[in-house]
Amino acid sequence: MIEIPKNKKLILFDGVCNLCNNAVLKVIKYDQKNTFIFAALQSEAGKKITESLHINTTKVDSIILYEPGVAYDLKSTAALKVMKNFGGLWHLTQIGLLFPESFRNFVYDFIAKNRYKWFGKKESCMLPTAALKSKFLD
Repeated sequence: MIEIPKNKKLILFDGVCNLCNNAVLKVIKYDQKNTFIFAALQSEAGKKITESLHINTTKVDSIILYEPGVAYDLKSTAALKVMKNFGGLWHLTQIGLLFPESFRNFVYDFIAKNRYKWFGKKESCMLPTAALKSKFLD
């Protein structure tokens, strides 16, 4: 298993998806407490972690929020839990948890299914800048 720094939560994301890459940059911007680190699902670290969690990424094409020793969340629940850490008006996003998970994931899956068509796709995973490199697992 990959070593994840203590007191960190790992966000696994689709590294070739433009929407996902922009979301990662947004999380970095609002992560004032330096809570999150990142790995692309396609990276070696991402593959090792999903294998150890027994997540089949051919069937689960989603954001994964992993808190070592605690739990992992997928799809809309993962996204909402990430936004909960931002503080301020971002706490209003937690209203989304009032909706049934099946409904939230229906909306999530619709966006996920169309993300490449709407937002585009990269040929390879995003390479973090030197300033952001510490936020990513190798």
